Amino acid sequence: MAFLVAGTLQAAAQAADARDSLGRKGKYNMQGLRVALTLGSPEVPAATVAALEGVFQALGFESWERREALAQDFLRELALFRKQLDALRSPVRCALVALVAPRGQLGQPRQLVQELSCCEALQGCPKVILLLSSGAGAALEPGAFLAGLRELCGCRPHWSLLQLLTELFCRVAEESAGDIRCPVFQSSLRGALCLASEEPWRPEAFWEELAQFQEQLDTYRGSVSCALVALMAHGGPQGQLLGADGKEVQPEALVQDLSRCGALRGCPKVFLLQACRGGNRDAGRGPKALPWYRRWLWAPQPALPSHVDVLQVHADTQGGSCSGPAPGSSGQADVLTVYAAAEGCVAYRDEMGSDFIQTLVDVLRADPGRDLLELLTEVNRRVCELDVLGPDCDEPRKACLEIRSSLRRRLRLRV
Repeated sequence: MAFLVAGTLQAAAQAADARDSLGRKGKYNMQGLRVALTLGSPEVPAATVAALEGVFQALGFESWERREALAQDFLRELALFRKQLDALRSPVRCALVALVAPRGQLGQPRQLVQELSCCEALQGCPKVILLLSSGAGAALEPGAFLAGLRELCGCRPHWSLLQLLTELFCRVAEESAGDIRCPVFQSSLRGALCLASEEPWRPEAFWEELAQFQEQLDTYRGSVSCALVALMAHGGPQGQLLGADGKEVQPEALVQDLSRCGALRGCPKVFLLQACRGGNRDAGRGPKALPWYRRWLWAPQPALPSHVDVLQVHADTQGGSCSGPAPGSSGQADVLTVYAAAEGCVAYRDEMGSDFIQTLVDVLRADPGRDLLELLTEVNRRVCELDVLGPDCDEPRKACLEIRSSLRRRLRLRV
């Protein structure tokens, strides 16, 4: 009986896991079977089919098949594919279906999309549909489009699929001669879809993304008035950002690197850091006990974080214990860094997100024309008043921002 109950519970857990592949971190769980299907008309060139298989492989699909049919029979073939998936015993994490037919024969693909969405094995899982036109009159040659996608998958393995498509669309539009031809995607995804096996936030990815961002700024023909960079990751005991591979990078090194950007010389550079800076879980400090005859006059005051209400002014040295630009250098000026936690403390977040980021968004929306330092001070006030519960403790904990600024002028994000 115990074995039967355990088996039933395990089967129920697997079914629930398959139906809800979206994790709490806002990213689809890709640890499982991925299936792909090429559904093409007889006129589709063999080179296009080979290019599709290359994309499937680059995106990490272990299983794919090809079916040939007339465009008017695509719905019937897709229904057979759906039944095939429903008959599988193992959960399916993602399905990618490529529909290739001469231009004008696909028409409205709503029925095809609905047929795939009815698949029980894919309920709660991402379903990707590529609609490609082949032959004379096609606005975009499928082979070139697929080759560009495969190339991006190789050089940007940590990007989500939406990021890859956006970059691909940009390249297609830039390479179009005469009238700009740009693909379009429609998305109802509920989270990030990262198909590569590589984790998206390795330290190398931080450097790579920042280098690409700096390159775009340096080649930008117009003037840049401000740069804002948000870094969100796990943090180590010394404040370093941690990657899934265990490698580390100091956020101050990233700040220093971007400060060398020529396009940002003399411009404000704002960094938002949502990451732990140590393992201390601040229980806060309560107010001083009042005599009994005064307690009824004042309402009880909440506890405050241990690091609150402090202003440090470093007149001749870089603030903080981490290395940074030399004092007095141009790289030290005009930098505003906001940490989600005090030095040595945990930065809390839950399945709804970060209290720091959410509060910042609320405050900015309410008064976007106000001085940014004043807005951040208001954000800190609200964060300090919150009681947070960490995943490893049932007792309320406190959080406090740390704001470092070498701005030389007042900064308003909206005039």
